[in-house]
Amino acid sequence: MILKHGWKALGAAILIYTFVAGLLIPLKTGVQSIIPQSIQSGRNVSFRVQGYNTQYLAGAPEMRAWLKMDDDHVLAAFQILVQNDRELKVGFQIPFFLPTDKKVQDFTLIIDNPVDGAHILPSAVFVTQDSINMALAKMYWPPEKIEGLHEKAGISFPFRNILAETIRNTYYHVPLWFAMILLFLGAVFYSGRHLFRLSYRNKITTGEDRMTLDDDRMSLSLIRTGVLFGILGLLTGMVWAKNTWGAYWSGDIKQNMTAICLLIYMAYFVLRQAYEDPEQRARIASVYALFAFAAMIPLLFVIPRLTDSLHPGNGGNPAMGGEDLDNTMRMVFYPAIIGWTLLGLWMSQISFRIERLKERWLESGG
Repeated sequence: MILKHGWKALGAAILIYTFVAGLLIPLKTGVQSIIPQSIQSGRNVSFRVQGYNTQYLAGAPEMRAWLKMDDDHVLAAFQILVQNDRELKVGFQIPFFLPTDKKVQDFTLIIDNPVDGAHILPSAVFVTQDSINMALAKMYWPPEKIEGLHEKAGISFPFRNILAETIRNTYYHVPLWFAMILLFLGAVFYSGRHLFRLSYRNKITTGEDRMTLDDDRMSLSLIRTGVLFGILGLLTGMVWAKNTWGAYWSGDIKQNMTAICLLIYMAYFVLRQAYEDPEQRARIASVYALFAFAAMIPLLFVIPRLTDSLHPGNGGNPAMGGEDLDNTMRMVFYPAIIGWTLLGLWMSQISFRIERLKERWLESGG
């Protein structure tokens, strides 16, 4: 009994863990905004910095800040005024000449104190220089290293300036799609087994016929749950897109391809309604299930990689690594995939039993 139903309890426990950990573990400190973002060289500039999840008042005595161009060219702040826990005024003296042959150069802002640890905003400030003089720039920019950066204690998720708290959707939007693909893969197995059994049996007894049709019922149940997870993944993705890209649907290549993929699988249910004979319906549906999975592979994994996309993992935009998915997030993300998959199998098993009961009810003349 434990082995038979233990995986269901495991799936439920994993999902509870992912919801609790995914929603309650705080994000790292970060820099939310800086004003102004564009300045002219050769000026003293006071920046207004907005922090995220910071405690600047507690860390004020040892507060440090830099504008970093690269590993060898760093400019330290000459003044840091703490306004409150989330706001700073940081003063920098920008030299007339920059150590670059570009007219416009971006700089990363780095803030550090013992309480919040080090936190950065990449490409925070763009500095424009009227003329280029590399010889004088070397005088203004002596080699300087940033040392002794602090690290904030405790478990936290990475802070991304664009994503902020919506990074938590990683545990729901992405695992739903992983679970959908695994459920569709299971449907391929049962559809293939159904066709295999038909091709190697010239005469099927009533008992064998029921067993063969069970493969079709299980394939139907897996696809039904997979489509549901796909729709949920699409909806959570649209909400995420609204918060990060500004629109629910932006015509992104992966959005379009996933919509087409789901439409192909929805056509599976329409196709089944076109046949009244159970054996013919099962045979045609099994062939179509194999086709739908074969079509899904280029739609989700090939075509989006051939063009630029707003999604991570496409057009040179990395995914599943670095600050997009650090080791702390992996402790929740990978269990979430397992949890959603187990839930999908449980739902498919219930759907399978309902299909069986429905057929027996019809056979009994109900």
